[in-house]
Formats: sequence, C-alpha cells, structure tokens
Amino acid sequence: MRESRLLSYENGLLLLLGISFGIVFFDRNALNYLMPYILDDLALTNTQIGLLGSGLALAWALSAYFISAWSDHCNRRKPFLLAFIAIFSCCSILSGFAQSFLMLLAARVVMGLAEGPFLPVCLAIMNQVSTPKRRGLNAGIMQNVFSALLGTTVASVILVLMAERFGWRNSFFIAGLPGLICALLIWRYVREPEAPQAAATGGAPAAGFFNGLRTLLRVRNARVCALISCCMVGWLLLGSTFLPVFFTEYRHISPLHMSRIMAALGICSALGGSLVPALSDRIGRKPVMIAFCLVSMLAPLTAVFFQGPLWMMGAIMFVGWCGTGVFPLFMGVVPGESVSPGLAATAMGMVVCTGEIAGGFVLPAVAGWAADQTNLTAPILIAAGCACCGGLLGFFLEETVPVRVKAVQARAEILN
Repeated sequence: MRESRLLSYENGLLLLLGISFGIVFFDRNALNYLMPYILDDLALTNTQIGLLGSGLALAWALSAYFISAWSDHCNRRKPFLLAFIAIFSCCSILSGFAQSFLMLLAARVVMGLAEGPFLPVCLAIMNQVSTPKRRGLNAGIMQNVFSALLGTTVASVILVLMAERFGWRNSFFIAGLPGLICALLIWRYVREPEAPQAAATGGAPAAGFFNGLRTLLRVRNARVCALISCCMVGWLLLGSTFLPVFFTEYRHISPLHMSRIMAALGICSALGGSLVPALSDRIGRKPVMIAFCLVSMLAPLTAVFFQGPLWMMGAIMFVGWCGTGVFPLFMGVVPGESVSPGLAATAMGMVVCTGEIAGGFVLPAVAGWAADQTNLTAPILIAAGCACCGGLLGFFLEETVPVRVKAVQARAEILN
C-alpha cells in the first residue's frame, strides 16, 4: 500500500511539474548570475540592469493573468504548458546571441510572456489533484523546492563556473536545453485534468477576462494576496537581481564567493518552500504568512549592514531567505481555497500579475535608478521595506486552511 501511494499519479505529477518550474526559474535567474560578466561586455548601467528585470516581469505579469484566464475559459491545461515551456527554453538560447541591451531586453520580454502563466496553470492542476491535507505541502514543493534547487543553488554555481570557462553566451545556450526535455515528458505523462465542476455549472469566468477580474476583486483574500504579492515579489526580485552585483561591485566579494552565498539561499528556499507551507497546513495560513514575511527582512538588512565573516553573513541571510516559503501560499494555496475551482487559475494569475507589475516591473526599474543616483545599497534596503509591508498586510487575511475553517465553523454553531 505504501509503495502504491509513493508511486501515485499525484506524486509523479508533483515531481514533473516541480522540476519543470525549477527549469523556468533556472532560465529566469540565469541573467542575474551572469550579470557580472554581461555588465562589462554590453556596457550596461544599473538602470538598464533594472529594466531587464522589469521588462521580463511586465511580460510575465500580463501573460500570467490573461493566459491563465484563457486556460480557465477553455478548461484546458496541458496544451498551454507545452507551449509555455518550449517558447521560454528557446528564448533562453536566444539571450546568448544578444549583442546589445535592446536585443537582450527583447529576448527576456518574450521569455516573460511564456513563463508568466506557467506557475498559475501548474498550481491550478496541483490544487485539483492534491488531497486537501497535502495542498499546502504540494504547492510548496512544486513552486519552491525545485525552483530553489535548480533556479538558485544549481544555477548560481553551474552558470558562474561555465561563464568562467566558456563565456556567458555559452551558459545561456546550455540553460535552455533542459526545458525542451521537460516539454517532452509533459507531453508523454501529464493527463489533462477533468473540467472543474464550477466550470460545468457556470462558475468559470466564461463571461470574459474582465468580468472574472471583477468577481475576484470582491473576494477579500484575493485582494490581500495581490497586495502581499506586490511586496514579496519585489523583495525577491530586488534581492535576486541586485544581490549578485551588490556583492561583487559594492562589497567587492569575488564572483565565486557570491555564487556560494546565493547557492546557500537556494538551499534555504528549497527547505522553506516545503516546510513553511506544510506548517501552514497545521497551524493556519495567516500566522505563517505574517511571521515569515517579517523574517524576510533579515536577508537584505544583513547584506547591507553585517560586517563579520562571510560564512556568518550567509548563515543569517539563510534564515531570512525562509520568507520564500510564503510564495506558494499567497500565489496559489490561499487564492485557490478562496474561490471556486473554475476560477482557480484566474485568481492565481491575478495575484502573480499584480505582484509582477508592482514588485517585478516597477520596483526594479525604480531601484536601479535609485542605485545610479546613490549606490547599490538602495535596492537592497527597498527590498527590506517590501518584506515589512508584506508582513503587515498578512493581518488582513481570512484563514482558509480547511481544518481550521471547519473548527471555527463548528465553534460558531455551538455558540449559536
């Protein structure tokens, strides 16, 4: 019996979608880890570094909502996944051919259009397939564990080593190949989920993208999660975009030592990405989101102010990076538990969209400009402020974890 549960379709799907999203983040983060090499080659300014992240984020944001809503409207998931992963893998390869800032920006924007809806559609599939008591855990593993291991830990080490030996362009060429392999595996093994019951009864956003958006904006948790997403996506992307350059250019840490610090943060994301959502399955989504958003302030503040040994700085930042564990909650689990199944991908897409526009598009550009006007501490301190705001917004959430909601309802019935 144990073996059959271990080899279940739920676990196999979790593994394949998790690895595939890890490849998405590997491709997205490749630019950040290769930036110390690209910086001089293409003569980029800090503002242009911020714009590269902003351009991808804006494309990611718009496609996250509209294409996710399209997926809900069509009641189809698998064809979308196949198209997404093939396109963004090809765009990673095209990044290696860039001869100017504008060419590199164009490749990243097209990549963002393909990558944006990938997470909401994957989370919608996992929400539908997962048993209720594993919903938070599965979302955390799918979104954070593999994205951290592949997109942060492996990417930061492998890409820097390859850039040192073969040049940054060849690193981009190789980064795009694993995604094409994942596309073949998805085509072979992933089954198209059954249409949600809500879609069959008219609960899906069949009336159009904007009617679906109006429906979601009436849901309190959807609104709060969208605001938290603005803050925490900003925290993550400012850190991911500017920390490598901050360490090498401002604190004069070697690229190899920088890559080890970032790799340690990746390991933290992998651990926190499963443990934090699993903890929320037991004690509730709301307290976990408040606590770990506030803990996230440690990472950027340590990077700026800590003057001790590198290993100790990395250890403190490791603790602060546990805030990545809340991403599956506000991007997937809480919105998915707050709306009907037929609106799940649309709700998740809306949260991703707003977070990417504010935290991914606006903030990196503003932070890059601030860095040019002052120094590279500016974007890191802005990231700390984002984490603080995310924690405070968590107080406005309504609890959605099934066990605690049932307990509250039972107590209410007794009192009545």
